[in-house]
Parts: sequence; structure tokens; C-alpha cells
Amino acid sequence: MDKVFIEGLEIETTIGIYDWERRIRQPLVIDLEMAFDNRVPAASDAIGDTLDYKAVSKRLIEYVSQSEFGLVETLAERCAEIVLSEFGVTWLRLKLGKPGAVRGARAVGVVIERTRGA
Repeated sequence: MDKVFIEGLEIETTIGIYDWERRIRQPLVIDLEMAFDNRVPAASDAIGDTLDYKAVSKRLIEYVSQSEFGLVETLAERCAEIVLSEFGVTWLRLKLGKPGAVRGARAVGVVIERTRGA
């Protein structure tokens, strides 16, 4: 399976369950792997045949920066739904990290794998 990836996409948003978290913006980091058959764009050398990772990134930045969820789990699910439904991706692995949320840890968060229709 070929994959297109976005690594270390940093987006500031309002996220968290504590009152103090609701009053500030915090950075989140997204790593995303998406199944995509790269043989067609490799043969054509045409951007229109690719999975446009810039378009995916811009869409996630737009969505996440305006969101105000309590849980990273909820935000990860919504991001996965967007990518699966809007970009023709059939499978993805999404890692959503919340840097500095736990003392002594670089980041905490979730990793999910989803398939369109599942």
C-alpha cells in the first residue's frame, strides 16, 4: 500500500476539559498517513493526479484552529472523518499529540486508524 504522509503539522486551538484550558490556545501536532495509489501520479507527473497534501493540511488547519473540543479523541475522529470524506482517502492513520500536557512527557495524545465506511 502506498502512503502519502504529513508529519508534524502544528496547529493552535482551544482544547481541554479544565477551565484554564478553555481560556487559552494550545498547540497540537498532527501526523497523518493516508493510503493512496501513487502509480497514476508517478506515471503522469501531474499534480492533479495526486493526493494534494497541501490541500489536506490547509483543510485541517482551518478546521482544528476553529474547533473547541474538550477531548483530543473527539478532535481526532472529526479530522479523520474530514480526510476520509473530502479527499477520497480509503484508509488513514492519524496521530494527534498535545505537547506539554503532562509534566515529564514530550506529548500525550491518541493514534487512530480508520477506513472509509468503517
